[in-house]
Amino acid sequence: MITTIACLAMAVYFEARSEPIAGQLAVAQVVLNRTMSHRFPDTACEVVKQGMVNSAGNPVKNKCQFSFWCDGKKETVRNNDSWKTAEEVARAALAASIDITEGATFYHTPDVSPAWRHTKVRTVQLGNHIFYREK
Repeated sequence: MITTIACLAMAVYFEARSEPIAGQLAVAQVVLNRTMSHRFPDTACEVVKQGMVNSAGNPVKNKCQFSFWCDGKKETVRNNDSWKTAEEVARAALAASIDITEGATFYHTPDVSPAWRHTKVRTVQLGNHIFYREK
């Protein structure tokens, strides 16, 4: 069974490994914030893997909450140092008493303009991600 740390580390590694540590921590925090919302699954692993699945139980391409999970590419760690950092960030996120995202449950890069952003409250930009919480 995959652990909470591993699921958080996957999100950090595949979504934000090139970001500053604060940006990586914020991505992990979004996953954790979602576990505390009634709108999302209750565990970090379920949050990370949330999305449409086909009849075989496999993710439907580009129909997931986290793009890396259903982009059609295998989740292969190619940089061990970045993976170790992602694990450390995951542990720090679990131990954190302060939420640097101010309750964010969504984020995107400045390169995209998702329609949902108008229905949320922008909280902070960290690195190359803009974070939002529910109104």
